Order: sequence, then structure tokens, then C-alpha cells
Amino acid sequence: MYLIFLYLMSGIYIFAGIMHFVRPRMYLRIIPPYLPYPKLLNALSGAFEILFGIGLLFENTRSISAFGIILLLLAVFPANLYMYQRGAKGIPKWALLLRLPLQFLLIVWAYSYT
Repeated sequence: MYLIFLYLMSGIYIFAGIMHFVRPRMYLRIIPPYLPYPKLLNALSGAFEILFGIGLLFENTRSISAFGIILLLLAVFPANLYMYQRGAKGIPKWALLLRLPLQFLLIVWAYSYT
């Protein structure tokens, strides 16, 4: 099960990272307006998601990648909070609210690979 969940986590972050470049508008809309350079922030977060997702696959980079994911999840939390406050087209408010504590579960999941 350890490897199944590891590959699942890796795939989720690689896919999410790629989506930052395939559908950037989706991510740009949830970046709070008080943060500068939203296009750069989107590209950096996507690149780091890909990098950390790949890093999880290798034993010698797994721990640092898991810590990187934790830091990334903390860094993007304001975007998730902003998305909840602002609302998102087609996503119920209750789902956006549930997404907030999900970030902390994802942190715990990443921590299990440190």
C-alpha cells in the first residue's frame, strides 16, 4: 500500500503541475489580488508541483520532495481561502469549504514520506 499511495501522490502533483500550464486561467483566477506577479506565481507553483511529484519517485529525493510539497501546500493555502471567499463558478460553496481542511490532510499525507 505504501508504494500505491506514493505513486498516487506523485501522479496527483505531476498532473496538477502540468495543469498549471495547460489551463493557467483556472489557477490565475484563484490567486489573491494582493499577491504580485500572478502569472509567475502560477508557473512557479506548477513547476514545483511537477518537480516534487517526480522527486517523490526516487528514494534519495523523496524526503526533500515531501517537505517541498508541505511548504507548497502552505504557500497556496491563501489561494484556496480566497477561492472559498470569492466562490468559484460551478463549484458549490460547501465543496470549497471542505477543500480547506483537505489541505491539512494532504500535508499529513506528504509528511508520511519524509
